[in-house]
Amino acid sequence: MAALAPADPSSVPAKLRIPDELARTVFSPQAYADDDVIYPALKELRATVPLGLSEVPGFDPIWIVTRNEDIRTVSKNAKLFPSSAFNAILNDKAGDEFVRMTNDGKNHALETLTFMDPPVHTKWRNLTGSYFQPGNINKLADKIRAMAKESVDRLLSFDGECDFAKEFALLYPLRVVMTLIGVPPEDEPLMMRLTQDFYGGNDPEEQRPEVVDDPIAAAKQWHATLQDFYRYFDGLVAERRKQPRDDLASLIANAKVDGKPVPYDIANGYFVALAAAGHDTTSSTTAGGFYGLLKFPDQIAKFKADPAGLAPLFVEEAIRWACPVKHFLRSTSEDVVIGGVPVPAHSRLFLSYPSGCRDEAEFDRPDDFILDRKPNNHVGFGFGPHVCIGLSLARLELKILFEELMPRLKSVELAGAPRRMEANFLSGIKSLPIRFTKT
Repeated sequence: MAALAPADPSSVPAKLRIPDELARTVFSPQAYADDDVIYPALKELRATVPLGLSEVPGFDPIWIVTRNEDIRTVSKNAKLFPSSAFNAILNDKAGDEFVRMTNDGKNHALETLTFMDPPVHTKWRNLTGSYFQPGNINKLADKIRAMAKESVDRLLSFDGECDFAKEFALLYPLRVVMTLIGVPPEDEPLMMRLTQDFYGGNDPEEQRPEVVDDPIAAAKQWHATLQDFYRYFDGLVAERRKQPRDDLASLIANAKVDGKPVPYDIANGYFVALAAAGHDTTSSTTAGGFYGLLKFPDQIAKFKADPAGLAPLFVEEAIRWACPVKHFLRSTSEDVVIGGVPVPAHSRLFLSYPSGCRDEAEFDRPDDFILDRKPNNHVGFGFGPHVCIGLSLARLELKILFEELMPRLKSVELAGAPRRMEANFLSGIKSLPIRFTKT
């Protein structure tokens, strides 16, 4: 299957062309490991070329969308701005070619909602849509609170110092999402390794040995990790078809859509998305939101004074400020005008969520962590038909976690510099040393 060619960029005027240095920064996995690199670059783009064409050697021509309003405009119209025409996740040309080569010519490696458009997207989203509705998710509150209390107890068992990211933020969301899927506790270490591998192909510390120094390491590691995920979940599906339980694995394994069982590739796409994205987005928000409190310590005292009242607002600000999902790609199905900028048909669009979450036109003091920020129209969950299906779960587990944590901390401060993963798709803080005292 031939890949759809991006639009010819030759007619785009100079004023709508993004300088290579800025575009390279926005695409660079290393830039997202340093707030002092990525956020100034995005701020400069919003001020100079908020929606413009990048032509970085080795990549397709791609329009970078940086304004909150424009990201919303693109996200809410799947007909004009589909996800399935090109790869919805950024690779260079060599990486995209590897994806097509290993997936029968398709532009994506995973049959999941991210790469679908209505009506196909609608049909498969409905498979678990009712499960993730707030009314059903809220029934899980007691179970999630028990896991949160256990996690906070473990954190406070350390002798006044620990790595908040590695020893707390990574573990609790994994336990929550694996419990809901139906993965037994003894398999959680495997799931931890696979979820970190899935998004870590560009980070030297997270790369598998076989892709080190490979120019398309991320695409190859993504592919290899998918095979490991598939082997595990194939076994889980077979088990749940024989002995169903009250979990998501049983729902997906035994569901029928259009009178037929869920196909192998769709089921695995669901499991991988739930396991990887359901874990990493929440763990990154947990660590990133807590770092926001530490950078603005006056917010800690405010939070401790009213944990239950402020926890929901904290969650939204943590998602905005940490913004774990860095981008998705869309394309244009016809000639369009976005925010006053004409964009040709078959153009690729890079939606920069961190930029939309720090847009001065939308947020007062966007670089500050403001616990009780209102309104908070962030795009950290996406927007429109592709808004995160698990957002109600993420909000609930984060709210409960910090309701349990904040009253039990007497004091807390940084005990070393935070370190972030080098990744331009989904990433966050991977090490956050803290020093604390208990109440």
